[in-house]
Amino acid sequence: MPTGRQGSIHLFRLFGIDVFLHWSWFLVAAWEISSRKGSYSSVSWNIAEYLALFLIVTMHEFGHALACRQVGGTADHIVLWPLGGVAYVNPPQRPGATLWSIAAGPLVNVGLGVIFWLTGVNHGAPWLAASPDLHSLLLAIWWINLSLLTFNVLPIYPLDGGQILRSLLWFVLGRARSLMAAAVIGLLGAAGFILLAIKIQSVWIGVISVFVLMNSWAGLRHARALARFAKLPRRMEYTCPTCKASPPLGSFWKCGKCGLPFDTFQTGAICPHCGARFDVTRCLDCGALHPISQWSGATIDSLQRV
Repeated sequence: MPTGRQGSIHLFRLFGIDVFLHWSWFLVAAWEISSRKGSYSSVSWNIAEYLALFLIVTMHEFGHALACRQVGGTADHIVLWPLGGVAYVNPPQRPGATLWSIAAGPLVNVGLGVIFWLTGVNHGAPWLAASPDLHSLLLAIWWINLSLLTFNVLPIYPLDGGQILRSLLWFVLGRARSLMAAAVIGLLGAAGFILLAIKIQSVWIGVISVFVLMNSWAGLRHARALARFAKLPRRMEYTCPTCKASPPLGSFWKCGKCGLPFDTFQTGAICPHCGARFDVTRCLDCGALHPISQWSGATIDSLQRV
């Protein structure tokens, strides 16, 4: 899957979010459209069907991005690729905020499904009888939306269902152990996808299994890093205004000017290497930015003493 905007075309900007389309989308679109010839009286309906898939995926990703912003996170771009889309979201590192940011995507598909149900598309509404092609198109879109929803909510990391499971476990197990549990389930899911791909000789399932395997392994490594980070000694005299966590003791902040690490609480938010002063300090636990003077227990006198 794409890990950024490299190899992608900028399509548009909406609500301050840039949407990019990966170049491989065109190759897969041409193959999918040609493989479904005969489904309609004209190939234009096949093109409309694939564009509908594009629209559903885009709306799904905007659900993630807008929900992330709603809880105070950042989300500024979306990349669409043949197997779906990726909304690059960075919610506050709290289970509730992460849960809403992830769950909002599938909820968009639920809303679309309700709309299709009410219009009678899925059970042959009389108003569609006059146009068989339109009925076939809308029925195909209904099935596409349902299939995407069903696949996405599988409790396999990093699918939405797996990340929702991780967020729910976060309330009970904590940040690191919840991610570790979700990543292990993801690895088991990847093994299942591999067996399924071999059994039915599916290239697409094989690609999905590799995607799940790579991301689950990365999630497992990240969980181990989080577990090590949680055991670091802390400066208990300070607490983050957002998550109330105390900052770790050590040179874990990197200077944006010279690039060298330093302990911002030891130096009062001044880089000891180049003298650069920073107006805000990032919490390494939740990612929030606050002036160092706002951290509980931080005063001018205490900052001068450390």
